[in-house]
Amino acid sequence: MIKKILFPFLIAALIFSLASPASAGKIFSDVGDQYAAKAELEFLAEQGIVTSGPSVAYGINQSITRLEASAMLVRALKLDTTNRPDPQVADVKKRSAGYDIIATVVDENIMVGNLKKEFNPNAMLTRAEMAAILVRSFDLQQPPKTNTFQFTDVNVKSFAAPSISILFANNITFGYPDHTFKPAMTLTRAHFGIFLARILNPEFQEALTCFNPVSKKTSHVAVAVTTLWKTPNAARVIDRPAIAVPADIRKWTKTMTIPQKQWLVGKTETQALYGQEVAVLKTSGNWVQVAVKDQYSPKNKAGYPGWIPASHIKESFADYGQCATAMVKAPIANLYHDETASRPFMEISFNTILPVLEENRDWIKVQTSTDGAKYVRKQDVNVLQKGSKIPLPTTQEILSTAKKFNGLPYLWAGTSGFGLDCSGFTYSVYRQHGIDIPRDASVQATHGALVKKSELQPGDLLFFAYNKGKGNVHHVGMYIGNGKMIHSPNPKKTVEILSIDAEPYRSEFSGARRYLK
Repeated sequence: MIKKILFPFLIAALIFSLASPASAGKIFSDVGDQYAAKAELEFLAEQGIVTSGPSVAYGINQSITRLEASAMLVRALKLDTTNRPDPQVADVKKRSAGYDIIATVVDENIMVGNLKKEFNPNAMLTRAEMAAILVRSFDLQQPPKTNTFQFTDVNVKSFAAPSISILFANNITFGYPDHTFKPAMTLTRAHFGIFLARILNPEFQEALTCFNPVSKKTSHVAVAVTTLWKTPNAARVIDRPAIAVPADIRKWTKTMTIPQKQWLVGKTETQALYGQEVAVLKTSGNWVQVAVKDQYSPKNKAGYPGWIPASHIKESFADYGQCATAMVKAPIANLYHDETASRPFMEISFNTILPVLEENRDWIKVQTSTDGAKYVRKQDVNVLQKGSKIPLPTTQEILSTAKKFNGLPYLWAGTSGFGLDCSGFTYSVYRQHGIDIPRDASVQATHGALVKKSELQPGDLLFFAYNKGKGNVHHVGMYIGNGKMIHSPNPKKTVEILSIDAEPYRSEFSGARRYLK
């Protein structure tokens, strides 16, 4: 069965060997069990197209020459190289290396010489040449009723344009995530071998299932969690893990002392998660001011604003809007390179949302906006089918989600599973269940349905204000019943459960709001 993906990135490069074919079952010295294209390479060896063995390296990241590609095609097509006519190319004589192979591919009209009647056997094969050669070799045709896709860097009048279109339509190659094919780029031996395997064995083909190309790039968070700052260049030395690439929020929160955490108050604004779309508002050196589109704030109509390192976002085409989505339900989950736990890629936070490419019993294959296809454990996410809405939660479901974070350290501006502030906690819990509420406590206090203290129900939000509850709102918690609430109090503490009559909360209570209908 054809593997189903969305818009995959090209597989890591490999290399082809011109030595004689090896017996099936052997592997390559430089290809481990976790190598992404191990199955494709073993298939080529089994077919006698390449040599394998414990001491034979496939050789990663080397470009393939025209002669090497010719040799693979001759073996793949099982062409007889004897008694072929002279290829009539100026740079290849009967005693030249690979003469029989070159004479065969020229005779079969698979490859021809250039305008100077040169074959250039040692020249590196370009991706455009590869497309034309593979289409000619296997007489590939444009399938009926297939969607066409125009790569931005392929001139429709170029010699390779029809062949590139045919390879795309036949699920042989999909180019790059930036909508380019890079036709002039030399081809690695890896890619040529993988494309060849896909032609010979459809089991290796990858079909686009929910690919819906868009014409405009958008900016997305490219690190697990990015922290938005009030001003650019405000981070201290202790904050370097938070502004680095990759960002290490776990290390950041664990290494700060309480005074260092308290310093963040008023300096940081909020956080955005891996893959979240942001609008770029301004640029200042290596920093950009962005607005997080999923976080409502009266500060900016585009979303919650703040400054982040420019390296924390990347532009990409959001071509996967027709996919189901996976939302992380665990406080912290791992993304993996493949369907094993042996190759972790990145820790991601609660509420991270990624398009789903494929589901099986234990794993979900997801598409990232900047790093290609990855895998997440099925137990760590909730999958929502395209066009569906997250079911309205029960009171118990809201409370169960909130209690997952009991004991999590407070982090000013935090909206992730690595640390939460008071309103980041309530915002994140409700967002998990498809209910988007404002980001800040002062704004949460003006939305939802007003509730009397005597009529509180579990899940209601409780607000606390200066001046004995009559001043500005500065804190929010969630009522859980029996006169108790769960909240993320301050940098000295963790998320905790306590009585709503505990001071200073009893004296500072200013009102309650209901978001759960």
